[in-house]
Amino acid sequence: MRILASVLISSSVLFALPCAAQTILKSEPLMLAPYEVALVRDYSCGPGKVMKVTGAIRGLHRRKACVLLPGEQASLATATP
Repeated sequence: MRILASVLISSSVLFALPCAAQTILKSEPLMLAPYEVALVRDYSCGPGKVMKVTGAIRGLHRRKACVLLPGEQASLATATP
């Protein structure tokens, strides 16, 4: 039972880390796999926000939305010129 609990805890930590380390791109990528998410620094979104671009299947348009940055990244984003 302890082994099962430790495996579940360690797997949840491993899955939580990659989404916290999302890279913010300077421009929108030309190709995105369906449902793949890219964060793009777009100045039309306002300070402290980035554009979240989600890839779509053939024939549909990508979804774009302005989202807030997490606290640590927001302070870094406003500090850089």
